[in-house]
Amino acid sequence: MVSLLTLLCASPLIAQDKEKVCTDFQNRPMRVGEWADYRWKGGRSEGSTMRMALVGTEAVAGKPNYWYEIALNDARHGKTILQLLVPGFGFQASSIHGLIMKSGSEPAMRMPQQMVQMMAGQMGQNFAAEFARKCAQMEVAGWEQLTVPAGTFRALHIKDAGEQTEAWVVPDLYFGVARVQLKDGSAMELTGKGTGAKSSITETPQVMPSPR
Repeated sequence: MVSLLTLLCASPLIAQDKEKVCTDFQNRPMRVGEWADYRWKGGRSEGSTMRMALVGTEAVAGKPNYWYEIALNDARHGKTILQLLVPGFGFQASSIHGLIMKSGSEPAMRMPQQMVQMMAGQMGQNFAAEFARKCAQMEVAGWEQLTVPAGTFRALHIKDAGEQTEAWVVPDLYFGVARVQLKDGSAMELTGKGTGAKSSITETPQVMPSPR
């Protein structure tokens, strides 16, 4: 009986924890230099890595926007770097104001704004933005002790039953998530984090001509 009462009392508190964690992440101030590294285990992406980082700022209509970099190193297809100019973490596809792409050894290209809008539907689907939008709708399983390559954390375990995905969220981590598991059993785990990130693109991007 005592255990049941404890569970009944704890459940609303855990739900409040999740609401606070999700709200904090959606409203987290953008801090240039923050970075986090992840590695995939299992599935088709086994051995692939991903780095998320905030690498610069640029004003849009007089307001600060931020270059959010996603560097993917696929075990089969090589390295791709995307840099999105966005106002914040929970950005919508329509609020992407710049896009720079670099694939392998090819020159870095900055897309014209017309093309950015055309591609926004695809480019807007990224880890941090998707998590910021879906966090509040996910079910909460509770607080757990989680160990990943980057260390051991107290993490809030949440689930998306419809998509059969799970995430372990750590409030003190700038990018929020320490582990994500997909329905095929593959998982993405935090391997490192820190500050002082610089752009992975060292050359001056070429400007792609506008489509006619």
